[in-house]
Amino acid sequence: MAQVICDYSAGMKEDDKVLIQSTTLAVPLIEAIYKESLIRGAHPEIYLNTDNLQSIFYAYAKDHQLDYTSPFIKYYMEELDVIIMIMAEHNLKHLTNVDPQKIGRRSKAQEPITATALQRIQEGTLQYTLTVHPTHAMAQEASLSLLEYQDFVYRACFVDRPDPVAEWKNLSEDQERIVNYLNGKSELHIVGEDTDLNVKTKGRTWVNSDGKRNLPSGEVFTGPVEDSLEGTIRFTYPGIYMGKEVEDITLTFEKGEVVRASAKMGEDFLQEMLKVDEGAKRVGEVAIGMNYGITTFTKNILFDEKIGGTIHLALGRSLPDTGGINESAIHWDLLKNMESGGKLYADGELFYENGKVII
Repeated sequence: MAQVICDYSAGMKEDDKVLIQSTTLAVPLIEAIYKESLIRGAHPEIYLNTDNLQSIFYAYAKDHQLDYTSPFIKYYMEELDVIIMIMAEHNLKHLTNVDPQKIGRRSKAQEPITATALQRIQEGTLQYTLTVHPTHAMAQEASLSLLEYQDFVYRACFVDRPDPVAEWKNLSEDQERIVNYLNGKSELHIVGEDTDLNVKTKGRTWVNSDGKRNLPSGEVFTGPVEDSLEGTIRFTYPGIYMGKEVEDITLTFEKGEVVRASAKMGEDFLQEMLKVDEGAKRVGEVAIGMNYGITTFTKNILFDEKIGGTIHLALGRSLPDTGGINESAIHWDLLKNMESGGKLYADGELFYENGKVII
């Protein structure tokens, strides 16, 4: 896993300044990446969190602390060459009872840091890779044993195969064909259960997410024209953000903005996130999941947004390499299963049906 991350995902080079960030549960993977970084002549540093730090912060932080933008973290984003973020959660529900307004304020305070990172990623001066180290909490959330979840993670990352890098290169080539097709189109029409939504993509760039930025990966995405969304979409999977879970979300758009939003569970949190800032009401990403090796919804967006047979929209911030210009403190991916009657049209041409690209 560490070798794939260093060689393929991060493309680590001699003298690269590397930050490896995670929790104490990921120590085995952290140490392996640290070793591989040294072997490649890089300069690795470690940033560790414990299981209670976020809970302590939201319990005791005053308003000026919620609104604080750390100059130290901002410096990391400005100066590092490689950041490897490893998800390894102790407790996925630790923010359940936190006031959503606090989460919103904290997210807004981090926007300058996020914007700097995204700009450098687009420029090619920062390589940011997000991956996973399996934990009991993550396995439990996926309704799997830890051993089953480990197998799931490593299969999804192709590290159970003789040549994982070759597998990722093959997936990249397959997705590049789809990207080339969509980059010549101007409008996407999404049809499905309780869904009829038009999205303009003219002048925007479709991106091939092939295991470099995320490991695992397997999606193609773009940033839609911000004021173009018209219609309604119902998301069939729970929307999960900052440990909060919102079920059965339906959004209606006019001129690109959410004008009606409902959910069967967690609607208060949904409404609060839509009020974080003006950009939170608009969509910063539309994407198609292309990794058919990920077949289980695990409540972990790193995996779930890549599930073959799904699409997702993200409320909030655009990703700069798509040409999107929506600015927001949030980027919240919401998933829809397309395997039962779902259709995608590009400039009126049916190219995707029942969860599969058919061109």
